[in-house]
Amino acid sequence: MTDRPTVAVFRPDDERIEAAVATLESLEATPVADPMLEIEPTGETPRRDADYAILTSTTGVELAAEAAWDHGNGLVCAIGPKTADALREAGYDVDVVPEEYTSSGMVEALDGEVDGARVEIARSDHGSPVLPDGLEAAGAYVHETTLYRLARPDGSGHAAERAADGDLDAACFTSPLTVEHFLEAADARGIREETLTGLEDVVVGVIGGPTRRRAEHCGVPVDVVPDEATFDALARETLEAVRS
Repeated sequence: MTDRPTVAVFRPDDERIEAAVATLESLEATPVADPMLEIEPTGETPRRDADYAILTSTTGVELAAEAAWDHGNGLVCAIGPKTADALREAGYDVDVVPEEYTSSGMVEALDGEVDGARVEIARSDHGSPVLPDGLEAAGAYVHETTLYRLARPDGSGHAAERAADGDLDAACFTSPLTVEHFLEAADARGIREETLTGLEDVVVGVIGGPTRRRAEHCGVPVDVVPDEATFDALARETLEAVRS
């Protein structure tokens, strides 16, 4: 390992990958940016008549705001602080942010409040079933709107080659889908087994239990799962593990 560890990051190819690269550089690491998610808007808009409306990403907020979404008298819920900040910047009040920034955390935050209520979930086509299933179990009438689809960008996968070549010190996965797309990209290059073998010598950090479970199911060993489900915490703790 050099004084500046090489760290692969797979955020969408927009301001999020730029922010991730800046974070890693501020932590004196060398980022290997390999976006694994491409946003494809559906043109759908969140329902306006829900008692609770849940947004789970800054992308969802941006698309809702562009469509001039009006949530009526319903309460607005954000899955985490970045989504909450995006909502406020777009002019929306935020009524609920769970203590744990996950689907299960949102279910816990709303449990006991949504029995008989209409709940709108506005997110991507790859959202976890934990959120709607948990809210329905709590007595809510749940409707889900797919605001955008998540595809794997053409040409992705150079980080998989670097893992296969033993040229990475760490990798930061931020969702189950980034894990799946990373391995699909390795498959497309004919190096899946070599990539998985290479990851055994890499510090792998992931955000949240669902990402950990998907990674381990796919044969990717996981070393770091920060308590705080943010990229800043993931990057910091992954690099601490690399340097320890």
